[in-house]
Amino acid sequence: MTNAAGRSSVWLEGKARRGGRGGQLSGLDRERITAATVRLLDAEGLARFSMRRLAAELNVTAMSVYWYVDTKDDLLELALDAVYGELLLPDPAEPREWRDRLRALAGQYRALLVRHPWLSPLVGTYLNIGPNALAFARVVQRTLRGTGLPASRLTGAISAVLQFVYGFGTIEGHFGARVAAAGMTHDEYFRHSVSAASQDPGAAAMIEESADIMEARGGDTPQEMWERDFTFGLDLLVAGIEAMLTREE
Repeated sequence: MTNAAGRSSVWLEGKARRGGRGGQLSGLDRERITAATVRLLDAEGLARFSMRRLAAELNVTAMSVYWYVDTKDDLLELALDAVYGELLLPDPAEPREWRDRLRALAGQYRALLVRHPWLSPLVGTYLNIGPNALAFARVVQRTLRGTGLPASRLTGAISAVLQFVYGFGTIEGHFGARVAAAGMTHDEYFRHSVSAASQDPGAAAMIEESADIMEARGGDTPQEMWERDFTFGLDLLVAGIEAMLTREE
């Protein structure tokens, strides 16, 4: 991937709305190319993705794809925003309590990061100004506004929630990708990892020291452990917002 630090976004200068530059090729358009990109990223990951591999997936030449996108970065930006479109955003007019709305949004964002492990590196690389990403950001902002926090505190609250979910979902998603690559179930991979780590004296000491925490944590499967930790972590953030509201009064 090229360095995106100083590049223009596909969503600027009308690039995202541009069609093919030489008339429609057989059965090919930007939507189909983007959908194939998402499928390929889901199946093979970001590291293996290439325009040549995408062209083979579409059964066209690599140059044919460039009729519709200028660069690989443009295409990855389009794929990034396309999966944001999977989020089911609440109606802004829906009279829903902010805590419930926040938990629902956080849960959806986490699930998106787990479902598409390649998403998190792209979120940290591009501007995230596509229509679906902006719609999500707008709903999150409106939800946090509904807490009653003063405007000066909103960016911190938004960052705390989104960075928690981003970090949690990224780690969980990458764990799932390793499980899939190993051809194991989540339970098998977890037991294998603990068993392997126990062979190292330093790791074994840490595992022994943490035994009471793991027992108290509960959950018979890795998925149950993830769920319990995520729910409690989010509860801590909600409680923190509530505490700040009391402090501001």
